[in-house]
Amino acid sequence: MAVSMTEERTAREGRFATPVHRMVLLLVFIAAVTVVVLMAPIPSVEELRALVDRAGWAGPVGFALGYAALTLAPVPKNVLSIAAGVLFGFGAALVVVYIAAMLGASAAFWLGRALGREAVEQFTGTKVARVDEVLSRRGFAAVVGVRLVPVLPFTAINYSAGLTAVGWWPYFFGTLLGILPGAVSYVALGAFGFELGWQAQAAFGALGVLTLAGLVFVVWQRKKRSDADV
Repeated sequence: MAVSMTEERTAREGRFATPVHRMVLLLVFIAAVTVVVLMAPIPSVEELRALVDRAGWAGPVGFALGYAALTLAPVPKNVLSIAAGVLFGFGAALVVVYIAAMLGASAAFWLGRALGREAVEQFTGTKVARVDEVLSRRGFAAVVGVRLVPVLPFTAINYSAGLTAVGWWPYFFGTLLGILPGAVSYVALGAFGFELGWQAQAAFGALGVLTLAGLVFVVWQRKKRSDADV
């Protein structure tokens, strides 16, 4: 008996609906974006600033979209925040980075739900159960905490949070508040770092405090788990 066209289409869609296929498609997209970024020639800072000035509103919009896209990949985003400070100055760069980080965090949350647990764990290298353990107990406060103190990688939290007991709004507003100090510090480092004035010193100090707090929190969590296992 011949298979109908509807059944054939359903079978094809089913083959590409598995977590592995969806993860492969995501990896291909991210790899393509990364290759384009890495292969493009890198001009000097002065040339980049002149290009941004000539681009007008398209400059910060394009940068924000590129930043948001790279947020979907497990690559360091802090370098982009510093670069934004160099190119746009403190005020404009902070707006660009803040919006871009929220776009990327929001997209990854819903992508995580679409991809499923298996694909997210393979892609990020982080167990969803671990993220759920950290976030589910205190919801909004926990999201703010892990954003302020980078206990888990930014990208891993973004994807995994969509599969935890934390709802969308606690995740969104917790991220909105929690990423602000780090964004301010990295953007200030790019905007004022060459001058080595009080702004750059304050940025270095804030980043040092956040890093130290993260280390203390990790040590405390490990000690807490060890005590619980005894």
